[in-house]
Amino acid sequence: MHTRTEDGTQSFSHAHFGGNDQPPPPEPPSGEHGSPREHAVISMFDLFSIGIGPSSSHTVGPMRAGTIFVSDLRDSGLLDRVARIKLALYGSLAATGKGHMTPQALLLGLEGADCETVDTASVPVRYEDIVRSKVLTLGKDTPERGEPKQIMFDYERDLKWMWGQTLPMHSNGMRMSVFDKDGDLLATNDFYSIGGGFVVNGAMATANTSGPTAPRELLQDGENPVAPIVEPSPPEVSPTVMDDIPTSHPVDTLENVYYKSVRRQDAPEARREGKSTMEDASVPLLGDSSEPKPAGDEPPYPFHNMDSLLAITRKHNLTIAQVVYENELTWATPEEVNAKIMRIWRVMDEGIRAGVHSTEEVLPGSLKLKRRAPVLYSRLTRGPYIGGKSQGISGDKPRYAIEGKQETAVQPAARRRERQPRVRGSFNHEVIPVPQRRPDFPAMNWLSCWAIATNEQVASGGRIVIAPTLGAAGIIPAVLRYVVEFVAISPEDEENLIMTFLLTAAAIGMLFKRGATISAAEGGCMAEVGTSCSMAAGAFAACMGGSPEVIEQAAETAIEHNLGLTCDPVDGLVQAPCIERNAVGAVKAVVSANLALSYSGTNAISLDEAIHAARLTAADMHTKYKETSLSGLATTVKIPVAVPDC
Repeated sequence: MHTRTEDGTQSFSHAHFGGNDQPPPPEPPSGEHGSPREHAVISMFDLFSIGIGPSSSHTVGPMRAGTIFVSDLRDSGLLDRVARIKLALYGSLAATGKGHMTPQALLLGLEGADCETVDTASVPVRYEDIVRSKVLTLGKDTPERGEPKQIMFDYERDLKWMWGQTLPMHSNGMRMSVFDKDGDLLATNDFYSIGGGFVVNGAMATANTSGPTAPRELLQDGENPVAPIVEPSPPEVSPTVMDDIPTSHPVDTLENVYYKSVRRQDAPEARREGKSTMEDASVPLLGDSSEPKPAGDEPPYPFHNMDSLLAITRKHNLTIAQVVYENELTWATPEEVNAKIMRIWRVMDEGIRAGVHSTEEVLPGSLKLKRRAPVLYSRLTRGPYIGGKSQGISGDKPRYAIEGKQETAVQPAARRRERQPRVRGSFNHEVIPVPQRRPDFPAMNWLSCWAIATNEQVASGGRIVIAPTLGAAGIIPAVLRYVVEFVAISPEDEENLIMTFLLTAAAIGMLFKRGATISAAEGGCMAEVGTSCSMAAGAFAACMGGSPEVIEQAAETAIEHNLGLTCDPVDGLVQAPCIERNAVGAVKAVVSANLALSYSGTNAISLDEAIHAARLTAADMHTKYKETSLSGLATTVKIPVAVPDC
């Protein structure tokens, strides 16, 4: 089932769980997904934010939604009257939420935890304490905003998994309702985690206004049925889309899409509405007063697709990175922008460092996957096998990802001497042992190691930069680490390349967020790894001196060869195939950039056309392949079950 929102954009997250999908409604021509006055510009620090794993949509989003709900209750003066809370997870959140730590994130968000600052080790401890004690303290971590409220919370009764049902607008839906001591409804609201940690906040309805209906499953025997009953459909059939009347629940389909502030009034109006003037209102490079300047907090260089972005670069003689940088100055000073960019990189680099030096042997979860990054890193810096003789390295000096320039790689000949033999033979003679042959591809080895290190940290719930999602968080750090390690020629050049890389990647990410989707629940892994791969490819090309047109070609090549990529995580965990897929995505990004840099002609496919293709592919993709673990690898991989000895 496909629907269109009030602003005319398509919501395509409601395809059937079973049976044949209905054909999508007609699409607008390429490049006409919205009015040119609705630009794609958002802050790069909303696109590249800091969160905790394992998922930006299933972990960071619910945590932020919980914080927003309590903040709205405080602002409405209702928090003191709350006695009970009912939570419901729909669509993809219900299908894979347990493996993505959605309950843990949601409950800690209601207590006020911030994904950028919360102690990651405390998350499972606090969650278990809430479940065991049956006590939830709303706003516990934000006493400066008002007194917290302690209420009773029964996990089994007060949190419902609405399998087979979705809310309007998006598959990642949450419904939160609070009641007073008499069981009467005080307020209710729907939230949508739309990918990358962004949360759409529907207008909260209170007791004296009509709002969304509450399913019977949210209420227990003896409690006040405060809303009309909507019977759920069985999980085996197509999901039911809960009907909301716009007048009774006025969801602003653009609210919270472009920013991550908890309170609406704290976000600049331009970032709330996503509207701006035409490109003709752009400020010229030399500040020509004959052209109008956008008023207020409007960015000076709004763009809505790649064509308009390229036009701005030509008109004002700017690089793509400079365009994004100038737009960021709308909301912060140059010193603040520079500091924020370098902080984003430090967190990325720390994620790599923590991954390659982790002492954990097995990732959490039912798959019991072994960590691979420490082994890969050891082979790259100390020899082909753990315990092998170290070549060119003396002493016990600690190894860090950021010190790679001082590490001497093992020579190919030495590696061949230390490799174990393998068996190989033909059909007409005896089998004889021969040396194992493994060609050396240093660039691919480093990219794979760094990407896997980052995503193993994601899988273990570590603090990672959302780039632009956590499921695809390893690609951009790995490629940027490669630039810092092997391209930069001085500390000054290193800082300049870091800024160029992240600013360019942000511009490409903005185009995908506006023109397609960065949510796996809408577009499968194509929306996450595909977008991140495209961002990294364009950014790498920029760091190698590529023109804006070459950057476009690199980004297009990367997404073109990720179209249709499914999201079918085994057992709902962000591990298989997610971790290796980031390694492949990092390598693919560099290959795409290299192809663009070596080609002097005009690319046959534009980035705008490729993004439109990604949008159409997402619309046609079956929901089973949109982060629901209902088909693909999620159903073909058999998970071993340990049986105790009798």
